[in-house]
Amino acid sequence: MTPPTSGHRLAAATGLHRGDRMYQQDQVEILPHARVPGCLLAIVADGMGGKSGGRKAADQVLLTAKQLFERYTPMRDDPAEALKQLVLESHLMIKLTAITAEEEPHSTVAAILIDPSRDCHIVHAGDSRVYHFRGPDMVSRTSDHSFVQRLVDEGQISEDEANTHPQANLLTGCLGTQQDPPITLHHVGRLEIGDSLLACSDGLWHYFTPRELGAIVHTLPPREASEMLIGKARHRARGGGDNLSLALVRIEAL
Repeated sequence: MTPPTSGHRLAAATGLHRGDRMYQQDQVEILPHARVPGCLLAIVADGMGGKSGGRKAADQVLLTAKQLFERYTPMRDDPAEALKQLVLESHLMIKLTAITAEEEPHSTVAAILIDPSRDCHIVHAGDSRVYHFRGPDMVSRTSDHSFVQRLVDEGQISEDEANTHPQANLLTGCLGTQQDPPITLHHVGRLEIGDSLLACSDGLWHYFTPRELGAIVHTLPPREASEMLIGKARHRARGGGDNLSLALVRIEAL
């Protein structure tokens, strides 16, 4: 996808499906840097709030991300600070949108910023996740800002039980609410050849174990992997699926 730098290239793909909902409120985009090869920003936003409120919120996240990334200069600007600004400015814009709208627009965000040196930072708010795989093996994933994640952390329920919990969609933090959004930053460090990063909404990750995700993103090229993930999620949803979105980036040797 991006021109080669220092012996590697970034292969990437996005996936988006309305699921079985009437409206598409997820948004996803992968933005290559306009001036610096080998630098990109990937964003997933899962909007919530009325038929148009959620879409407006997710649109604001992407619009804010584009504006910030246009101003971002790799190797000079602080990537963690840029991602923090992405969360704070998106949150503010969604709240301003809410003043003129009858709905309550909210959104999650999961974003990946990769610099030309393969240094990687991520940020998330809500229950959209970022997974980091080395080959087929999960190295890490973000921890949801949700009620059931808190129960898992406290040892009250298992990860499997969290997936089927009746309050699984209850968030403890996101963008556009009255309280300040959570800003959870991770410095992944220098990515290796064969590493994959997957940002996705809960409409996708809900249907997979980390082992399944790792096998698919490792075995298939990003475009085919994203198609397979969406196809499998749709099949497993059995007609009751949420909007789903993903952004997949893989580090490949030249």
